[in-house]
Order: sequence, then C-alpha cells, then structure tokens
Amino acid sequence: MTSNFSIGRFRPSGTKKAELTIGTRLYLSVLSLFVVFAVAFIVFQQNREKQFKVETLNTRLQDFNTTINETVFYNGDGFSEQALSRFIARHHERGLRVTIIRSDGTIAFDNIRKDYVHMGNHRTRPEVVEALRTGTGSAVDRNSTTLRQAYFYSATYFPKEKIIIRSALPYNVNLAKSLRADQHYIWFAIAVMIILTIVLYRFTHRLGRNITKLNAFATRVEHTASVPSASDVDMGTAVSELGGFSDDELGDTAERIVKLYIKLQRTQKEQDILKRQLTQNVAHELKTPVASIQGYLETILSHPDMAAATRDQFLDRCYSQSKRLASLLGDMSTLNRMDDGADMMVFEDVDVAEVIRTVEKESQFALEEKNMTMECHIPDTMVIHGNRGLIYSIFRNLTDNAIAYAGTGVKITVDGSLRRVVMGDAAGRKGKTHKADVSQIPHGEGLMEASFIFSDNGIGVADEHLPRLFERFYRVDKGRSRKMGGTGLGLAIVKNAVRVHGGAISVRNNPGGGLRFEFTLR
Repeated sequence: MTSNFSIGRFRPSGTKKAELTIGTRLYLSVLSLFVVFAVAFIVFQQNREKQFKVETLNTRLQDFNTTINETVFYNGDGFSEQALSRFIARHHERGLRVTIIRSDGTIAFDNIRKDYVHMGNHRTRPEVVEALRTGTGSAVDRNSTTLRQAYFYSATYFPKEKIIIRSALPYNVNLAKSLRADQHYIWFAIAVMIILTIVLYRFTHRLGRNITKLNAFATRVEHTASVPSASDVDMGTAVSELGGFSDDELGDTAERIVKLYIKLQRTQKEQDILKRQLTQNVAHELKTPVASIQGYLETILSHPDMAAATRDQFLDRCYSQSKRLASLLGDMSTLNRMDDGADMMVFEDVDVAEVIRTVEKESQFALEEKNMTMECHIPDTMVIHGNRGLIYSIFRNLTDNAIAYAGTGVKITVDGSLRRVVMGDAAGRKGKTHKADVSQIPHGEGLMEASFIFSDNGIGVADEHLPRLFERFYRVDKGRSRKMGGTGLGLAIVKNAVRVHGGAISVRNNPGGGLRFEFTLR
C-alpha cells in the first residue's frame, strides 16, 4: 500500500498563502544586519585611512618646519629672506608655501607673497591658534584669506624664537587624491559580502525548506489528514514521500522528527489493536464463568423443590466458577500492576532459594495426585534484589503450568546458579555485562544475577505454539485449558515478572520431551 501524501502539494482549505517563508524572513533579517555592519565598517575604515594619511602628511610638514628652524636659525646665517629662499629652493616641493609668523600674529616671511604689511594678522588662523596652544596645529582644505586658494596647513610653534613656522600645500586635485582612502579594500569587502550572502542564502534556504515541510506535516496532522504510516510502507519510503529533507544536520533532525511521529503513530495503532484484542479476550474469558454461575443460580431459583444433593452440586460448581473468576481477575490485576506501576513496586533482598522451596512445599499435594516429582538443584541461598510476590508468581505459575499440562508421572527439574555481573566498563559499554569471579569483585560492586532452568520431561507442545506461549489468553488446547481451570495468563505473568527484574526468558522443547524454560533475574 502506498501513500499519495506530498507536503509540497498540501495546503489546508481556507488558509492564505504566506507572502514570505520563515527562511526568507530569516535571510532578509540577517542580510539587513550584515549589510548595515558592512557599510558601517567600510565608512569607518575609509575615514580611518583618510585620517591616517592626513596625519602622515601633517607629520612630514611638521618635520619640514623643524628642519627650517634648525637649519636657518642655527647655521650661523641668521634669519634672512635670502637664507630661507635658498633653503626652500633646495627642498622644493611644487606649490609649497612657507610662512613665518611672529607670536603676535604679524608676518615675518612668506615665500609666495611679499607685501607683509597688507597680509593681515594671522594670530586668529585655526592652525596658528592650535599651534600656540599645543605646539602644533593643522587645517585641512582651509581657504587662504590672503591668496584666495585652499591649502593644507601645518604649523609649528617654537617658543624660544617666539615664531610659528607654517608650511602649506595647495589643496588641489592631486593632494585630494593622495589623501583619499584606498578603494581596493572596499571592492574586497563587497566581494566578501557577496560570497557570504550566497552562503547565508543557501543555509537559510535549506533551513526554511525544512521548517516549511515540517510545518506542512504538522498542519496535515492537525487537520487529521492521513499520512504515510510505517505499517503501510517502510520508514525510508514514508519519509521520501513527505518530500525529502536536505542532506545536513537540519534535514536529519527534521527527518528524525517525522520518523518519530510515524513510529509513534504505528505504535499507537498497534496498541489500539492489542487493546481491542485484550478487551475481546477479557470479555470472552469473563463470559464463561459468569454465564455458568448465572445458569446454575437460575436453575436453583426456578426449582425451589430441587433435591438437596443436586442443589449442593450446583452451588459447588458456582463456587468453582467464582474461584476461577477471582483467579482471572487476580491475574489481570497482577499484569496491570506490572504494566503501569512497576516503578512503584517494593524491591528488597529476596532469597529465591527459599521462595522455590515454598512453592515446592505448597505444590506437594498436587504433584502427588499426578504422580509427579520435583527436583531442585540450587544453592542453599540465592539472594537478589527484587519483589518477593512477583518472584513467587514466576515459580508458582511455571509449576502449576507443568502440573496441569505436562502429564502424569513427570519429573520437574529446577536448576539455578548465582553470579555477579559488572555493568559496562571504563570505555562506557552501556548495557553490556560480563561474567566475573565473585571472589575478585569488591563487596557491593556489580550486580547479582540468578540464572534458572525450569524443565520437565512431559509431553511438551508443538513447535508452532512456542512463539506464542507467553501471549495473554493464548491456549494450546483451549477446551482442556478451561477444564483445568487455567486463566490463560500464567505464562504472560511469568514473562512480565522476569522483565520487571531486568531479565529475559525463553522456551523450547527438550530433545527427550517436555518444555524447558530458561530465564534470569537481577
């Protein structure tokens, strides 16, 4: 059976198609933040690089100012326009303007303009004010009031001489270009941004696609539409019919969620089937004793003049059926406690050898009636941590089962041994156990495990019945089982009680006849 389920084609009626998927919204949100960050970084880096170039040029002009002061004023020539002019000529830079300003703001020298009287007082110039205050000053792209031209100014104050030497370069296209930030890193940043944008898109696209498919899957489940069931097709085929997920961790996680739901759905379906079967079996099993009791009582009530012997016989049969009904209800209660409240059961140190001897003693009369014997090859004490009542029910049900169905003249044999097992090892092999010499294990370490073989040499059962012997209400011979008073739950109780104690049980026919149960208790 195949399914036509497809996430991509499903859209519940009445729903409106979303304009943007969650993947697209996530992509646009992250991309917006990334673009803002990238633009801010580019602007910051551009301003930082430009400032670095301005500081570099200013430092170079400051050094030039210091060189003028040291060369012109300390080489013996004294201060003269000729000396300055010769120095500037030797260190010529195109468009370079050098101005010497006294501390009162008047001009002492300028290599471009010579009418110093009409040049005005320079004490209020920004670079001069800064130089008088801090020792150095600069101004970028300031228009010269004297020459009506933009310059890059760098001024240095020399307190000893009480002069300010100011160097300036025309702020023309060439200077502006040299101060401009390098554009290569901008293109590099744009290229990196494009690559990261593509990577981000691929990631968010896969994420959005997986979320969209999961959302469609959840929507379909919410609207009680059918989905591929693991009972109809295998798990891989079911997931592929859901549209498939991306081959990455996100896709694997989404796929596991879908598989888990399908598995839970299948388990729920199986549980529903088992519950229906159990309900039917319980109703059938209860119907027989209740109908018998009702029939006998109706007969007695409708015949008040019935002979006393006949009435006593009917009442005895009613009592027998009521005992069977009580036994059935008791077995069902035991199974329910193990199914629903195993964690609430009281566990204590139990001597299994003592429990076996108690069962043997209580069953002695029934054994003698069928000319049966019971041999126990067990240690004097076998103490494990368990529930006494459940351990008793294991051996009592196995013994009652053998007495009821193994035949007459049969020998029952119980073999038991006790060992200590160590759980896992340093490497962390969880769930693994290995046999250990009890004498070599420190007291209190490890776990005591009791192993048992419960066998008889009776008639056994056909091999096709063995896999189902532990099923509830399963009978090899239904008529004979009810005649013997069995509830059909004895071996089911045995299996569940063994599991509650962390063990496992198996059954097979002995080569010479009879059944052989092998199980462990921890």
